Amino acid sequence: MTAPNAETTDDRRTPGHVPRLMNASVMAIQAMVAGVNLAVPSLSASGLHPSSTQLVWIVDVYVLVFAALLIPAGALGDRLGRRRVLIGGLAVFAAGSLGCALAPDVATLLVFRAVSGLGAAMVMPATLALTLAVTPPAGRGRAVGAWSGATGLGALLGNLVAGSTLQFFSWPVFFAVFVPAAALLAVLAAVHVPADGVRVPVDAASVPFDTTSAALLAAPVVALLFGLIEGRELGWASVPVLAAFAVALALGALFVRHALRSAAPLVDPRLFKLPAVRAGTLGVAVAFLGMFSLFYLNAQYLQYVKGFGALATGLAILPQALCVKLVSPRAAALGERWGTRRVVVLGMGLIVLGLVLLSLSTADTPYWRYLIGLLTMATGMGLATPPLSGGIMNALPRSRGGLGSGLNSTAREIGSAIGVAVTGTVLTARFTADLPAAVAERAHSASDALAAAGRLGAAEHASAVTAFTDAMAVGYRTVAVVVAVGAVPVLIWRGRRNQRASRTSWADKTP
Repeated sequence: MTAPNAETTDDRRTPGHVPRLMNASVMAIQAMVAGVNLAVPSLSASGLHPSSTQLVWIVDVYVLVFAALLIPAGALGDRLGRRRVLIGGLAVFAAGSLGCALAPDVATLLVFRAVSGLGAAMVMPATLALTLAVTPPAGRGRAVGAWSGATGLGALLGNLVAGSTLQFFSWPVFFAVFVPAAALLAVLAAVHVPADGVRVPVDAASVPFDTTSAALLAAPVVALLFGLIEGRELGWASVPVLAAFAVALALGALFVRHALRSAAPLVDPRLFKLPAVRAGTLGVAVAFLGMFSLFYLNAQYLQYVKGFGALATGLAILPQALCVKLVSPRAAALGERWGTRRVVVLGMGLIVLGLVLLSLSTADTPYWRYLIGLLTMATGMGLATPPLSGGIMNALPRSRGGLGSGLNSTAREIGSAIGVAVTGTVLTARFTADLPAAVAERAHSASDALAAAGRLGAAEHASAVTAFTDAMAVGYRTVAVVVAVGAVPVLIWRGRRNQRASRTSWADKTP
């Protein structure tokens, strides 16, 4: 027996605008994720004067909260109605953005970055679920591709917004522009998005929301990133760092134990017996780990090493975002023709190749050669992520669309957060170790170190730039290895048997 969700379908609203509006919301959320990387040099040189570790936290805390709360927010949308949670999330996102713009110190900025991440977590899972709810079965493969492509366009938008605002204004303006944008999206959602009529089982609706599962799901992610980000500064063998990794493992195991015993778990671990769910979750995570490692390094390389202004830096990555948008919607057709496993193999391989090509960049590398690496990664992302995301959604029943979307988005954001943490840690450790002694004493951040080197003369500055590009190369190659290793089980789980079964399922199957 089933009971209707708290919201009922309102036939007076036309669903035709819903996919476009959902993709616009995704773009806004992802624009904040990508754009803040462009703001790193500006933040570093500002009156806030953050350290290298604090800069990683400024970038990552939004993504951390975003990732940790996505699945609880998706489950909440299944219960309360995705439209309602979407509109509330946009309001929270706007409030957090305003707080960031007004932040007088690093601590306040971190708090409101976390608030923005909470809003993003409420928005993201609702977007894909609402899109699929109004899309006919035959068009769902393309809808998932367009939704995945919107994340790439969000990165484009974020870089353009950040580049424009930072070129002519200061970093608070970058955060401030998201306030009216989120408010407008909330109003449009209230007008155009039909109240979703997804029906949930009575036994699930009658069980209280599992706050214990929500806490146990979030805490291991927090502990893991604390260890990764603080490890360089506190020492990898220090008690706080080792304790953080141990807590992450222990709480992760406790979450699995609790979920297996819960009447209505947020995530049933038994779902991961499904090869499509396992492959999709890990595959999306490692793909975005690679992409956001690039985002973190790209702005610093182009501004610190190549001397680009903020706007030029934003425009320099424009071709990559357009390439993702061009390739993503075509992944479904290629999957039908070649089999989705081959598409995923090609996509993951191109991501690794792109990271390796980017690791070869130096102060003398021309932009056109750098662009080859960007486009190689973009093509890989566009090919790999739509079939991986679609596989997760189609493996779950339609009534659990919020959970499927939450798994997709959680994998994306956890991968992004780990990518930034790993890359930032490797970059800082190697850069600091390779700096000339006279400069290393002033290496509060990369910006400080390069400025100090410039004051000591051209030779010292050139040595510092070389230290930065060498450290960047190590960061890219480290991430390339991580992506390659992570791709192996993904491809095993998407074996030939699953490949044949998926040729018609992920694009056409009704969830």
